[in-house]
Amino acid sequence: MTRNLTLAVDEDLLERFRLHAAERKTSVNALLRKHMEEAVGLEERRRNAIARMLELGRGTSARIDMSQWNRAATYDRSRKD
Repeated sequence: MTRNLTLAVDEDLLERFRLHAAERKTSVNALLRKHMEEAVGLEERRRNAIARMLELGRGTSARIDMSQWNRAATYDRSRKD
């Protein structure tokens, strides 16, 4: 089911967005809908990725040993590891 949405938008911004939509042969409505879907999807993917990283971190006893870390060596492009 779709619902109507009313926005208050600066007149100049709306005109520029209409031109943006027209250049892409679509509507303001379609662009806004797509943006909303992408924004929600991105947030969901971010939350899922964080949950997965935490899950993987809990499931392993391996830890990174930072005692041997060397900043200069990290950026040394002459090394062939």
